[in-house]
Order: sequence, then structure tokens, then C-alpha cells
Amino acid sequence: MGPKQKKPCYVLGVGMTKFIKPRGKVDYTELGFEAGVKAMLDAQISYDDVEQGIACYCYGDSTCGQRVFYQFGMTQIPIYNVNNNCSTGSTGLAMGRNFISSGAADCVLVVGFEKMQAGSLQSHFNDRENPLGTTYKMMATTRGVTKAPGAAQMFGNAGREYMEKYGAKSEDFAEIARINHAHSVNNPYSQFQDLYTLDQIMQSPKVHEPLTKLQCCPTSDGGAAAVLVSQEFLDARPHLKDQAILIAGQCMATDAPSLFSKSSIDLMGREMTQHAARVAMKEAGVKPSDFAVCELHDCFSANEMILIDALGLSEPGKAHEFVRAGNITYGGKVVVNPSGGLISKGHPLGATGIAQCAELVWHLRGWANNRNVPHTKYALQHNLGLGGAAVVTVYKRADGKEAPVIDSTTVGKLNKLGYNPAVEAKGFTAEQVKAVRSKDKVNEWALQDTLTKVEARF
Repeated sequence: MGPKQKKPCYVLGVGMTKFIKPRGKVDYTELGFEAGVKAMLDAQISYDDVEQGIACYCYGDSTCGQRVFYQFGMTQIPIYNVNNNCSTGSTGLAMGRNFISSGAADCVLVVGFEKMQAGSLQSHFNDRENPLGTTYKMMATTRGVTKAPGAAQMFGNAGREYMEKYGAKSEDFAEIARINHAHSVNNPYSQFQDLYTLDQIMQSPKVHEPLTKLQCCPTSDGGAAAVLVSQEFLDARPHLKDQAILIAGQCMATDAPSLFSKSSIDLMGREMTQHAARVAMKEAGVKPSDFAVCELHDCFSANEMILIDALGLSEPGKAHEFVRAGNITYGGKVVVNPSGGLISKGHPLGATGIAQCAELVWHLRGWANNRNVPHTKYALQHNLGLGGAAVVTVYKRADGKEAPVIDSTTVGKLNKLGYNPAVEAKGFTAEQVKAVRSKDKVNEWALQDTLTKVEARF
């Protein structure tokens, strides 16, 4: 059976919190609420318009999604809780798109949030087999085990293999991190906004060759949300068509047998990324060279290197040369991670994929005017979860044109918020919250003091 024709699905609204260090000061209820309110304000809808809810998080008890969504209203819609490792957020987006494209819903709210513990990722269920157990065993068999965090070892080993096979140098990986940190300066939601020289990147504490500390993403607390709508929903609101971004192609893939080929690069899901990219680009009718901007899963600089290759942005085995030529930043062939990426923006697992979506939506609308990428017609997103799942998404404007550049004053008038959320992270008023919450199916007990806490942070 061939692929079935899918109805169009648009991203109509996006919103996110600033990503912050995990210090236990902000709860997931606040993070999810802030992101969801912002996305609905951006889409100019209320929760009464939402027919399905998808909550994305990795660390939390069952039904955390309901705890967050009930703050918007108790309208008895289905709410799905999604956990798919680091690709959780984009998995939620893929689910939402399936709902829209199949005709199961006309408006879906996807909210990702994460409240993490400080330090490297840890398993919380030590009385049973780890889902990555076979992956760790393969790593131990092929490369051995060190005292470095497990994820850093696995991705670092992939970087080592790229060096051994293709001639990449430690400096190439450091350059990737330098560029991501430089990009983050213009992203108001980024956890870190610091500039570093190449020497500073390379001389930061060694984690696992070739990775240094400044080449590794931090753990983070944060939230992000997106409103997905159908063609019919959008047609009923023609004044919003200029901000609607079409999901032109998308594929969520899992691992192939090559995962256990004994290659450290294959062990990081190379084939599922390649497959997802081929399928998504074929559906959208584009090729890698068509993209001016890309948000990809740079949990470590080594992963960005192998992804530049796997996504087809560079020639096979030439990703390091692509980096050396200045092709992943402004003035090059494709601006990779203008948000700062996971390395600098941060990585709250459940929110990451949706934050990538928000960044690309702002670019295609022309709102990201302080980090605009000229001639942007298509945008590429890649989100990876070991275990595994890779989600690749192609976005384009509803009108099919290149993104304009819109000044922030005009944006503030268009969105009725008085500011441009792509370049300024602000809160919201009690009146704005009232406007997006359900009109008559609310119970203040569900909200508790969340609004007061969110307001206090701005």
C-alpha cells in the first residue's frame, strides 16, 4: 500500500518559556501553562477551540498532561501524554499532525514541558532493564566504557569514528559549538547567551574526546507549545493566513538493524535519521540544498557533525569540510541552529522539539528579524531520541513564498500583543489569560496559584 493523501496541517500559533537552569524553582505546571497560553494568544484562539491535547514530557508521573491542560479548561477533550526520550516534543507534533491530516481534529494544542534534575541524565528505574541497555552493551563491546556521562561517551564515540573515517579534527567539533553559542546571543529564550572563542571552547574541561564541556548541551527546565490546525480551520480565519506555516513534509522513524552494526555512528541512529529525512523531503518535494535554515538535534557537537552528513546538508563524509567552509552560519549555505541549538539554548527534553518548531515558524513568518536568514522558503527540523525515534519535518509558508522581514512594531500590531515574541521574551496579563482559557468550563481549583507565580517571573 502506498502512502495515503494527507490533509494540510498548519502551525498557527507557537509560544515558549525562557529555558533555565534546573534549580527546582519553577514547576512543570507553570512551564506548561506559560507556553500554552502564549501559543493560544499567538494563534488568536481560546481553549474552547481545541479538540485534542498532547502533553510532552519525559520526567514526571502519569497524567502530568492533564494537570497542565486543566489549567486552560476542563472541556473533556482527549489529552495524550507522550514520552519518547529526547524526541518527545516532535513526536507530539507528529501525533498532532496525524490527527489534523486524518480529519480527526481541526485544532490540536501540543504542549511540551520538562522539570529536570541538575547534572547529566540519569535512569530513574534501576530495578528493570534499561531501554538503552543493548545500546550501552554495544558501546562497551566496541569502544569500552569510561567514567564520563553515558550520553557523552556514545555521541563522543560517534565523533571519534567520524574523525577516524573521514579526517575530521577536534577543532571542527569545537567550531560547531562556537557557532551555536554565537547564534544564541540573539535568542531571548536561550539558557546561555555567551560568546566564546574557538580556543575557549577547546580549552574548557574535557568530557569525552573530542567533546569538551562547552560542546555539550545542558540540562534545562522549560516549556514550549504549538497550535496545529486544519485547512478548514484556517479558511475560517483568513486574516491569520500570513502567519500560518504549513507542515509540508514529516516523518517519524525508528531504528533499523544497522543500529547494532558495531559502528558508533550507526549506534546513534544514523539510518533512522536518513530514512526520516528522505521521506519528509520527498513528501514536501524538496532536496537538502533547498533549505536556508535548519534546527537540528545538537545535544553534542559530535551529533551535529554526523547529522549534517546524515541529513544530506553536506556530501557524505564531508561534514567537517562543510563546517570549515563556514557553511553552517550566516553567509554560508544553510544557517544551522539560529536559536543557539541545544548546546546553548538548552535541552528540556519534552519541550525541545516544539521549541525548534517555534524558532522555524518565527523565521518563516519573518518575525525573527534580529537573526533573519535571507531567502528562506523552506525550513528543516530534526529531533532525535535514542532508543529510538527520529522526527524530521519540513516547513514552508502557506503562500509558498520566501519569508519577508517584518519589523517588531508591525509584528506587535499583527499579533495584538504589542511586542514581537521572536525577539523579546515577555509574560502576559491576567486579561490575556482569561481570553484564552475556556469561557465556561473552568474551575479555579485546577489553576491554583500558577498565574501568580508566572506573573512574578516577569
